[in-house]
Amino acid sequence: MYGKKKERLYVYDLLPNPVITYPMYYNVSHTLHENDIFHDALIAVHLCDFSDYQRPEYGNAIFQSLYNGGFVIYKEQYVVGYFGGKLMYLESSGWKGLQATEDIFNMDNWLI
Repeated sequence: MYGKKKERLYVYDLLPNPVITYPMYYNVSHTLHENDIFHDALIAVHLCDFSDYQRPEYGNAIFQSLYNGGFVIYKEQYVVGYFGGKLMYLESSGWKGLQATEDIFNMDNWLI
């Protein structure tokens, strides 16, 4: 009947000196709050360090990473997950649906 309670995950709890300080926190589920793979993606975005990521050649590489429980990065700014058959990007208030624009099909906008 009621949605699951969200928890605030503060960026400063993940890293002491982030390069990108906005947003300061994300509202996420308890499961994601404890997920190390998710934390790694957030740390990469907030440090602007994408050395562990690469640009995919094809779109199926993005979905393969998502199906394996990973998170991808869109435009070096958003952490993207796959929930309920939808691509979702993370904002401070929670997950939002990723709109299917022309940019989404450009592989240069993605990091896996």
